[in-house]
Amino acid sequence: MSALLPSHNLYLSIGSNIGDRFGHLQTAVNWLFEEVGSIVKISSVYETPAMGFEGDPFLNCAIWMRSDLKHSIIMDSILKIERTMGRKRNDSKIYASRPIDIDILLIDQLILETEKLTVPHPRIASRKFVLQPLYDIDSEVVHPVFNKDIAELLVETEDKSILHKQSKWLLNPMKEFNISKFNYIAIEGNIGAGKTSLASKIAQDFNAKLVLERFKDNPFLPKFYEDPTRYAFPLEMSFLADRYQQLVDDITQLNLFKESVISDYDLNKSLIFAKITLTEVEFLLYKRLYSLIYKEMPRPDIYIYLYQNTEQLLENIRKRGRNYEKGIEASYLKRVNAGYLEFIKTQPEGNIKIVDISEMEFLNTRADYLKILRTIFE
Repeated sequence: MSALLPSHNLYLSIGSNIGDRFGHLQTAVNWLFEEVGSIVKISSVYETPAMGFEGDPFLNCAIWMRSDLKHSIIMDSILKIERTMGRKRNDSKIYASRPIDIDILLIDQLILETEKLTVPHPRIASRKFVLQPLYDIDSEVVHPVFNKDIAELLVETEDKSILHKQSKWLLNPMKEFNISKFNYIAIEGNIGAGKTSLASKIAQDFNAKLVLERFKDNPFLPKFYEDPTRYAFPLEMSFLADRYQQLVDDITQLNLFKESVISDYDLNKSLIFAKITLTEVEFLLYKRLYSLIYKEMPRPDIYIYLYQNTEQLLENIRKRGRNYEKGIEASYLKRVNAGYLEFIKTQPEGNIKIVDISEMEFLNTRADYLKILRTIFE
């Protein structure tokens, strides 16, 4: 599983002056969500006169997105969406009516000029139909060339066009995924399944509070892989104590600025691994201690188990290159998977979902990521 790529703030202008103009804008927004990334905010829609040519008035809006795609891939995706919707670009500088027009305005504070793409868009400051919607979604974003925020540029622009704000709003396709119905989401999986990457990406896209297991801080973990018999019990006890403390601190405290909590583990993980690594006598003692702790803990509203085949797990483990994991064998991973499935059988069906990701690349392929989201939030 690849590492989670950094997310970029992406600001786009969308316009249409042919046919069902509002419908074209909504279709473009939907396609951008499917192909490019998550949508943070959509501006009001404004009707504006055609600029630079004789034509019917446009409906225009701006959207603020987050995307982990490279800027060249973003541009290719936008051109593909325009072609799909009937836009025919040409090399001439002559403006014409069009069913859809999608322009990249800003990508973070990037300054770039290539054959296909110039960022920031060179005509932001001279177009009120760009500045006003951009002001709606993020008035404080700074133009990296002029070093002025959008509010300043809107006041200073020489374009005095009259914009007519529409009463109808575009729908954000992110609303398809009602994450707020879950206060606490746990994403689980075998070693190397990608649970941390998925939890991080969902939390980033949906403004959720992220809780990640602090395995790197556990001094017994490298020692366990070298000598399992000697270090299994201190390892499992230290993990149990840390997981308990972290979940008490992070999940039981309300956060007014986050809609949900999403974690890359559930406390039941402790019992699953302990049953595999400990002797029978050790496990009986461990289970007594675990039972005392567990009854005080909040339960996930939904529990997601990522199933990955053993061969791919080993490949993912190899790619991430942690020295202490080099000795992990297929037989151990199979026992871990069996332990999770045995636990899942004992849980109510309503809040458990098994997602087979064996044929997925959800960090590199947006369609796979959205498929997982739709499985979780259906």
